[in-house]
Amino acid sequence: LGYEKLKRVLDQKLIRENPTFVEDNLSLRGKVYNINFIHKLTLERKEIEIEISSMQSESKKLSKIIGQEIRNSNNTKSQELDDLKQKGNQYRVKVSEFEEKKRILDKQLKEEISKLPNFPSKDAPFGTDENNNIQIKEWGDPIRKDNLKSHWEIGENLNLFDSIKSTKIAKSRFITLTGSGAKLERALVNFMLDVHTNNGYLELMPPALVNTESLQGSGQLPKFSNESFKCDNDDLWLSPTAEVPLTAFHKNEIIDAKYLPLKYVAYSPCFRREAGSYGRDTKGLIRLHQFNKVELYWFCDPNKSLEAHKEITADAESILKKLNLPYRLVDICTGDLGFSSSRTFDLEVWLPSSKCYREISSCSNCLDFQARRSSIRTKIDKKNSYIHTLNGSGLAIGRTMAAILENGQQGDGSVKIPDALVPYFGSSFIKTA
Repeated sequence: LGYEKLKRVLDQKLIRENPTFVEDNLSLRGKVYNINFIHKLTLERKEIEIEISSMQSESKKLSKIIGQEIRNSNNTKSQELDDLKQKGNQYRVKVSEFEEKKRILDKQLKEEISKLPNFPSKDAPFGTDENNNIQIKEWGDPIRKDNLKSHWEIGENLNLFDSIKSTKIAKSRFITLTGSGAKLERALVNFMLDVHTNNGYLELMPPALVNTESLQGSGQLPKFSNESFKCDNDDLWLSPTAEVPLTAFHKNEIIDAKYLPLKYVAYSPCFRREAGSYGRDTKGLIRLHQFNKVELYWFCDPNKSLEAHKEITADAESILKKLNLPYRLVDICTGDLGFSSSRTFDLEVWLPSSKCYREISSCSNCLDFQARRSSIRTKIDKKNSYIHTLNGSGLAIGRTMAAILENGQQGDGSVKIPDALVPYFGSSFIKTA
């Protein structure tokens, strides 16, 4: 099955009928997947389903016989009739018992299947980690000079943010933007939203708190529970990305095909524990527990998601081009794909101080993975089909600010603001007081 044909993925029927195919496709992610236990559960469920159907059929036949006996006999209290009625009651009790077993199995199957990631695309480069990702192209002219300041040094010199005082408010890995830093963040949010809404996206501003079901639907749970902040007294979590509430926005709906694609853009604060990342990027704006992001999200006709993936990536790219920030486009290998993604293109912006590219957007085609988990469908040829979803940062605000500070730094310590952003920021430079 090719990338464009993978529309029925990770459902019970596929696991039951072709477990080897499922294991082989999942193993493209660079690790071995054994689904024997889940396969056994699907077989048990099918057997129970057959048993229930058989008993219901026998019960219906018995009900007809009882009805005929009552119509043909004046004695409605005969021993034979009582025996038939007792047998009918036994069928109903057994059906009820099997339906309870089926409910338990359904819950167990849902939990187990939810732990399995999406199938990688056959078009994604095969590999085990980020070292196997493939660069597609570079754009712009990266600054390659020695002794350039990092964005956090620039930020400290220009009083753009304060991380020390932020530890008094929260803890480490939080930051307070000050003065021109706060103004630049606000300018970037408005600039990105304007660009995307002018390009046909509908702006949403979703809740920053999301429930467990929403996180499960988008694929953040159960795998990434240790990455998220949970409210102890409620079934609510701080949203790690607007992808979560945007997926849930059409949960349990059938979207009329004439409205597709639905293209949303949303600004939101994002919250992540960054578990396992301690010691990396401890300074500046790259890896924080709270950051702002403008997210792009598509609900798409399943026959058109390949082209949609190129379009959503181009829309994210347009921000970097308008800001004249050098970047590269990278095709993510199978072993480095996100949990919900089948194919991902990363945009990585150039940071001159470290002489390297850093991820600023991941644009992913999730096929029907999230739609299946969230029950979002459309009608194709008069049949209900799971929709395809795509998402991409358009862009991460803090990392965009870091790139602007580093790429725009001047010899006198000031920072040149990209021309496209000047009307939003109100000045062409950030200068020392």
